Amino acid sequence: MKHFTSFSKAALALMVVATMASCSKKGDSSVTGWEYNNSDWGGFEVKDYDGQVTGPGLTLVEGGTFVMGQTEQDVMFLYNAIPRKITVSSFYIDQTEVANVHYLEYLYWLHRVFDANYPEVYRNALPDTLVWRSELAYNEPLVEYYLRHPAYNFYPVVGVSWLQAVEFCKWRTDRVNERVLIDQGILEVNPNQVDSDNFNTEAYLLGQYEGMVKKNLPDLDPNGSGERPVRFDDGILLPAYRLPTEAEWEYAALGLIGNQPYDDEERYTDKRIYPWNGTSLRYPKAGSSQGEFLANFKRGAGDYMGLAGKLNDNASVTAPVEGFYPNDFGLYNMAGNVNEWVADAYRPMTSYDEDDLNSYRGNVYMQKSLDPDGIPVEKDSLGRIVYEPVKDEDLVNRRNYKKSDVINYLDGDEASEATYEYGKTTLISDKARVFKGGSWADMPFWLSPGTRRFLDQDMSAATIGFRCAMDRVGSPGGNESTGGNKFKKK
Repeated sequence: MKHFTSFSKAALALMVVATMASCSKKGDSSVTGWEYNNSDWGGFEVKDYDGQVTGPGLTLVEGGTFVMGQTEQDVMFLYNAIPRKITVSSFYIDQTEVANVHYLEYLYWLHRVFDANYPEVYRNALPDTLVWRSELAYNEPLVEYYLRHPAYNFYPVVGVSWLQAVEFCKWRTDRVNERVLIDQGILEVNPNQVDSDNFNTEAYLLGQYEGMVKKNLPDLDPNGSGERPVRFDDGILLPAYRLPTEAEWEYAALGLIGNQPYDDEERYTDKRIYPWNGTSLRYPKAGSSQGEFLANFKRGAGDYMGLAGKLNDNASVTAPVEGFYPNDFGLYNMAGNVNEWVADAYRPMTSYDEDDLNSYRGNVYMQKSLDPDGIPVEKDSLGRIVYEPVKDEDLVNRRNYKKSDVINYLDGDEASEATYEYGKTTLISDKARVFKGGSWADMPFWLSPGTRRFLDQDMSAATIGFRCAMDRVGSPGGNESTGGNKFKKK
């Protein structure tokens, strides 16, 4: 079982070499002729950047175009996933669902750092273990054991709301970037962080957190102090972990890269209903695995795992996060096991509203809270930078958006497909969030990546978990690709 707790030593070595090389690189500006990385010439730094390092637990998903939406008959007559062609930019996504052991690490950190003065932080993060209860079933062992017993360490965490999953992503960002700075020899390990005195990526970059400094980077500014902390433009710190958008998740789940047989042709050979080819839910190839199920789901009424002696998916409820074959992107359980939260707010008629590049509904544009001098105000009691919504009155002269909160963009407008009266005619509101993928308790229809359902962002279920994603910066094809096409002479 993989633990996903650190970078490979080789990757970190490359980061260190690149950083040190960046401080000594010589070169002239092609627009001014001035030398880079030379304090005698002002000290403007240009980095030798070898590309984004893959964060712990992540896999690069090369983006592209695909048909998003329903790929089989809409037997539920929902009409909420009408197929349309879109493009998704390259991104990273977790190879597996977030497991209990990962979430327990998060809870332990919250308890250690905040429990003395802010015990509500830990309490608010606790999964709802009571989601296992049912009036006419005996599931008390799962209530007591599923989250914390080591037998379930590498099973997907459940009972986590969308809001709790978002907070986990923020915490993970800071722990990974703190580890980056420790491995770079810039910070010392500090297990005694308390309350606001804890590493936060944004607070560090804004100079509101220093930490136990081991050795800062050299400062080439002739008016500087001779050394400085890491800056955003050093390219050392990673982008934030976050929930994947619905488009990203569906694209990654289908794994259509496996149906591109020729490198020199831009085409897929077959569509997919599931994250694998064909219409069967069983492994088709000859061998010891032939006939075994490819996902953890409910086969029919009263049949969650088959017959004793030949359990068809070897799991009455959830299975380990690496319990079935990965898809062609190397991602596990993109169908079945647990449904997964995605970032999007739910609307049924997405195909008419959203952009065809990086489709997403859920934007609430924020800005740092500034003091009268235009400087970010002091971080909050938990060590995070303070944000506030962009003021609508400041957007009068903008052409690309006019409001800070655009979750309900087009709802009730002339261009809208419907109006939503929550509690009267619908359960859809701005708090409704999409989940996808099907679960151990779902029939095969929901295993198709194009299917979608919703639940309020502050609710949870025994059938919903999540995985994290991260932006890919630079060339979409990975670090070996420089981007753009190079025309070759014949």
